[in-house]
Amino acid sequence: MKKHSILGMVLVLLLAGCAPSFDKEQEVVQDSEDKKETAIIPKYKISDEYYQTILPFEPSKARGLVVSNLNTRYDIEEFENGLMRIAQTQFDPDDYLFQEGQLLDNKTISRWLERKYTKEQLKEKDRKESENLGLNPVDPGTGDIAKRNEENPIYLAHILEHNYLVKSDNNKVSLGGVVIGLALNSVHYYQKEAYGATYETDISSSELEKEGKKIAGQVLKRLRSMDEMKDIPITIALFEQKEKSSVVPGNFISYTNINHKSSEISKWVDVDEEYYLFPSSTAEKKYRDDVNTFTNFKEDVEQYFPNFNGVIGRAFYIDKQLQSLNIDIPIQFYGNSEAIGFTQYVAGLIMERFPKYISIQVSITSVNGPEALIVRETNQDEPTVHIYE
Repeated sequence: MKKHSILGMVLVLLLAGCAPSFDKEQEVVQDSEDKKETAIIPKYKISDEYYQTILPFEPSKARGLVVSNLNTRYDIEEFENGLMRIAQTQFDPDDYLFQEGQLLDNKTISRWLERKYTKEQLKEKDRKESENLGLNPVDPGTGDIAKRNEENPIYLAHILEHNYLVKSDNNKVSLGGVVIGLALNSVHYYQKEAYGATYETDISSSELEKEGKKIAGQVLKRLRSMDEMKDIPITIALFEQKEKSSVVPGNFISYTNINHKSSEISKWVDVDEEYYLFPSSTAEKKYRDDVNTFTNFKEDVEQYFPNFNGVIGRAFYIDKQLQSLNIDIPIQFYGNSEAIGFTQYVAGLIMERFPKYISIQVSITSVNGPEALIVRETNQDEPTVHIYE
């Protein structure tokens, strides 16, 4: 019971019809504007849903910025993972390889995330007009601070770049597409004085999307001015991040695919994705049946430990249909046998309570850290269980 997670995962993949691919390792030449070097495509691919990558791993040129620019770890994870989901609408995982962004570096993205400056502000900062690259609204600098921030909030919080490489017949890989994520603020935070209290102003979804699409048009023009992206298909997606106190992530709201010949955005595709906290009044109003199923599961858990009341879930919906549910159970155990027994009980509840079409992940933790992980993929007959030593 201690270590059967690896075997379980292999059996799960085989049963689910998505067995990993064990093709031979491929050696290719990565061909870009400024370099040609040998790279390796690893021979293992665990699922058709995932992109293969190339080795050696090249970290993003803007590595680390996403952590400081987004509000919560939930937003960070969903911004990156959701951007890959959107990429699949344009770049098939069977035909493209994934690489972290190599074209926009820290300095470039940081400059783009700034506010636009007035001529006077440029002089104060000793900047040239060519360095006035901020994509967020100008702060006039005079007048009531609260009013200025309400009328000119920071819309753009972060820019994330993903590269998609394509392999040619002569074993060369080159840039075949770029996906850009624009993280937008649903809440703007500001201070009236240095080190003072933090205030906030809400940004409506309609305003956020309108301004995000304007920013996307500017970003596209800048990307097209770069030699590497003059004739490359580009996808730009808008992500609405939640407030700092949120315990569920934000979500993508729309995206646009721009073909390699175009420098204009012609149309946007709406994305119907939502995250909800279970249990919550907001979720109950919209998805009562799903919340009731979760509540029954929660009550069963509480019957095992009568004094326990801490089960929460994060439900992910696409097109109003529940896709996955991540459940956290923080609990105190008094021995390994107790943890094993409880984990087995919860694994059984998952199979009994939740329909097979829902992907379920349960994380059981204590003050000592992770205790157990239970994963039941879509249509899986048996969950994968791992108990940490």
